[in-house]
Amino acid sequence: MGRITDSGSDAKGGHRRSTTIKKQVTPSSWGERFKALNTVPPLLKMVYKSHRGFMVGTLALRLLSAVAPVAMLWIGKLIIEAVELYYRGGQPVDWSYLWTLVVIELVIATGAEIISRASNLMEGLLGEHFRNEVSVRLMVHSATLDVAQFEDADIYDQLERARQQTHKGIGFLRQLLGLVQSIITVLLLVAGFALFVPWLIVLLAASVVPAFFGETHFAALGYALQHRWTESRRLLSYLLYLAANDTAAKEVRLFGLSPYLVGRYREHADGFLLEGQSLAIKRNAVAALLTIIGSTALYGGYGVIIYYTIVGRVSPSGGLFTIGTLTFLMGSLRQSRGLLQGILLSLAGIYEQSLYIRDLFRFLDIEPQVRSKPDALPVPKPISAGFVLEGVSYKYPGSDTYALRDLEFALRPGESVALVGENGAGKTTLVKLLGRLYDPDEGRILLDGVDLRDYDLDDLHRNIGVIFQDFIRYSFLFKENIGAGLIERMDDDDRIRAAAINSLADEVAVDLPGGFDQQLGRRFDGGVDLSGGEWQKLALGRAYMRDAQVLILDEPTAALDARAEYDVFRRFTDLRRGRMAVLISHRFSTVRMADRILVLEAGEVVESGTHDALLAQPGVYAELFNLQAEGYR
Repeated sequence: MGRITDSGSDAKGGHRRSTTIKKQVTPSSWGERFKALNTVPPLLKMVYKSHRGFMVGTLALRLLSAVAPVAMLWIGKLIIEAVELYYRGGQPVDWSYLWTLVVIELVIATGAEIISRASNLMEGLLGEHFRNEVSVRLMVHSATLDVAQFEDADIYDQLERARQQTHKGIGFLRQLLGLVQSIITVLLLVAGFALFVPWLIVLLAASVVPAFFGETHFAALGYALQHRWTESRRLLSYLLYLAANDTAAKEVRLFGLSPYLVGRYREHADGFLLEGQSLAIKRNAVAALLTIIGSTALYGGYGVIIYYTIVGRVSPSGGLFTIGTLTFLMGSLRQSRGLLQGILLSLAGIYEQSLYIRDLFRFLDIEPQVRSKPDALPVPKPISAGFVLEGVSYKYPGSDTYALRDLEFALRPGESVALVGENGAGKTTLVKLLGRLYDPDEGRILLDGVDLRDYDLDDLHRNIGVIFQDFIRYSFLFKENIGAGLIERMDDDDRIRAAAINSLADEVAVDLPGGFDQQLGRRFDGGVDLSGGEWQKLALGRAYMRDAQVLILDEPTAALDARAEYDVFRRFTDLRRGRMAVLISHRFSTVRMADRILVLEAGEVVESGTHDALLAQPGVYAELFNLQAEGYR
């Protein structure tokens, strides 16, 4: 159950100023917790897919590294026993045997170091490939999701947690590989001292198991903490972005927003910090107590080994407890306990990481709602009958209020329709439905008599040229900003220049040092920024890149001066001939150029007609027109 401590209003109805944004997440039962480990196989599959050679090589090197500690302990035992024979038995030293053992241990130790370095190198390279693989998967999958899904805060939180796995995933892999290596080493060590004192295995387990359950429990609490603060942490990132970003710098300075932004940042950051600090203190206090219990069990085992050695006890396998045996068993017990502790803590860590990895796969499992049917139809070329809306209604997810309600109208080939209405009337929502960025909740949209949902989605989008009022200012080259409108023709300089001419963007390029090859935006070296109107001309150029049958312009000239606006629409009138066009504008000088005007109010069409016809009757359009005209008198 989510909890948002909040007050005020958001864009879709309700003021919203958060003081604390966090979602309550109750740690699951032990059974449910370990279900999170189901993410391990698909993760390994993803890592293996990112680079098979590095994956296999890394596993082989880890296997060799696992054997080395046991081999060195056993060689050490043999060396001590050889020396012990000289001191206790008075036998002559077998120098050849002794130096052979020393050389063998040297080779093992040196080889282990080289293998460790090679393993780190290979894992690092594997990590880079894995990061690229995950990043590409996220980009590709994100491109398939609906616009409405990106407007859902819960899904956006999942995306935020999934993004983090591009860096955390390889750490998870290292933990897994380290776990496998440690398990192999421990099994070899346990097999060794089981020959002498089998029941020490029970004592060894008693020294580490409590710590494992403690760490696993706190791992679940730690994940719950991170999960419920995801939205608040996104807010922290946003506040930091506003406070240290060139785009927002002007308003932050002029409006004196810095203290407000810093205050909100501290408020949220302190809340997260205090809760995390409390959890960390509890976690370490419990860990200290369990460490005392484990250490007591370990040294109890030491005492038993020392006693058996002094009294000269014979092991179950028939061997006498020697100083070499003492050294081997104490070293084995100490290393086994450390490794077992590491294994169990790694299991706790792997469990904790698997919860985050689960977020990655959960995001990748999100299915788009707006997509093509298996037998989708191509868009007719040319479109002959146009669009017909039949009882179309739409509500935003989580809202009880209709953004659009029972719309009925037609848009014919060669016709231009202007949408007029106050902010929030549903104009942009309507064009998103026409472009099938959303699907209606009720009713249907027909194109040439066929439901829009029956057409291939990609083909539909290729036939629509659109510019939204919140267009993106890409930090790309000038020509790439225009070419992005038709990505498969990004290298077609002639087409890009033609689109720039039609949108007047060519006049902007003339004044740039690099012309069409100029880097834009301040994000990269050599980049220059443009005015709002200049950026808008580039965005118009993107719409003109397409040989689209439908042109949709949402506030296309909001940042242009009067002369530029006139020139843009003079060219637009020529370009739209034979095409359907939808215009959204608050400027009535633009609106009056349309063949037909639809006036929206609270998501419904309340008036329809030409400029002159609507102006002649007392209604919403006439009222809005006269209010705007009054400002020019």
